[in-house]
Amino acid sequence: MNILNVSLQHSILTLAAHGWSHRRIARELDLNRETVGKYLRLARSKPAISTPGSESDPAAKPAISTPGSMAGRQSLCQPWQPQIEAAVLVGLSAQRIYQDLVGDYGFSGSYQAVKRFVRQLRQTQPIPFMRMEVEPGIEAQVDFGQGAWVMVDGKRKRPHLFRIVLSHSRKGYSEAVWRQTTESFIRCLENAFRYYGGVPKTLVIDNLRAAVTRADWFDPELNAKVAEFCRHYGTVMLPTRPAMPQHKGKIEAGVKFAQNNALKGRSFESLSAQNLFLSDWESGVADTRIHGTTRQQVGKVFNAVERPQLLPLPESLFPAFEEAPRTVHRDGYIELQRSYYSVPPEYVGRQVWARWESRLVRVFNQRREVIAVHALVEPGKFATDPNHLHSPHRHVIQHGLDYLLDRARLIGAHTGSWAQAMVQQRGPIGIRVLHGLLSLAGKHPVSALERAAQIALHHGAWRLRDLRALLEQAGPAPQLDFLETHPLIRSLDAYQHCVPDCFAPSTINQEPSLSP
Repeated sequence: MNILNVSLQHSILTLAAHGWSHRRIARELDLNRETVGKYLRLARSKPAISTPGSESDPAAKPAISTPGSMAGRQSLCQPWQPQIEAAVLVGLSAQRIYQDLVGDYGFSGSYQAVKRFVRQLRQTQPIPFMRMEVEPGIEAQVDFGQGAWVMVDGKRKRPHLFRIVLSHSRKGYSEAVWRQTTESFIRCLENAFRYYGGVPKTLVIDNLRAAVTRADWFDPELNAKVAEFCRHYGTVMLPTRPAMPQHKGKIEAGVKFAQNNALKGRSFESLSAQNLFLSDWESGVADTRIHGTTRQQVGKVFNAVERPQLLPLPESLFPAFEEAPRTVHRDGYIELQRSYYSVPPEYVGRQVWARWESRLVRVFNQRREVIAVHALVEPGKFATDPNHLHSPHRHVIQHGLDYLLDRARLIGAHTGSWAQAMVQQRGPIGIRVLHGLLSLAGKHPVSALERAAQIALHHGAWRLRDLRALLEQAGPAPQLDFLETHPLIRSLDAYQHCVPDCFAPSTINQEPSLSP
């Protein structure tokens, strides 16, 4: 913390003794108003220090007195201090208090005087918080603290301490984890619900980064996976106001109790050893104590009163899944872990959310509505729902595919089988491959293409370049051999009588020979 030098401190005290306001002193000395107020409060808590001129200058104004102080001139609000204190306790603003003083009591001071008086009054007399008690099974409060030291590869490492407390019975559950991720937070909550044998109707949490995407008292935004977890268990998560630990006082006290009573001064060889100790401590110490507020034994109240009021557990655990945003490509597919999944055509170019688990892929729009469900496929494969083809083109595409497959079957059995399997594996992109297959049939003998298709079908090679490579390995296509005899080709002897006529010497325009 920065400390002002003695000359600046002296200047603050001197100007305040002359009646200057905090704002005027801060502006004159180029300081923050809170800094000026801090040093003036420190001065009031110590014996007054006389300053040069403070005793000899009769024109100097004494400082304005504030609630709790005896020195200085009296504030104009002092006669109405009881009324102002009562208004502050019910939460009225300084502006409202000033208006009531003027209207009801004929107050002649300024609004600034009331504001200063109210500000100082709130510092000396903080407003008490109301204790909230709830019915059984209604609420549980959740928070993280620091766990005990754990030895990891010869070094000490401190984990996080997850703790949840049921607000009615004060029954708690504790678990040490290495990281405060969304996944670990969900698993800790799930372990707590299984430990309780039921689910509380609401969960009051701090604005944890693992659970809250955007902190807002009126309309908080939860992590999508956490929101799905709450829907799975039928509970509601209620984040508190930021920087307001009083809104979850039971868990604040519960975390301190676990840290001080169970873990303070201890260390463990592993994280599992710490969790086993916490489980024994919850049942042997925390459940058997008489709570200081309820004056009842925690474990008995939980078993007799609160456990029957909890929501029943669902039949299955919350499924572990991953999700991420994806943009729909122009071909109507999204790419996910090098596989491709179709979505309705109206989402082309838009962003969607993909959620995948061990067997299924679900695609959601921005309103978290399911728009596509596919079975998980291997990398490089396409998963296509026929309903995702645009309606004006669906019939044309299917008709063209059937036609191309029929032409491939006419080439040969192996070629037709390879074409059918390739389309099933690669989806709509296979139409282009079929065109390439038919072009190969015009350049290579049928027998060579059949052999290449048979080998590719056996090895599961569904790329056109695989067929080209197999055809190149078989060697170039043989040249056509010209036939010497054929039923349609006549023998040259048939044209023998035409040869003398074609090659006889012509007498036309021939000059007469001259005898010697």
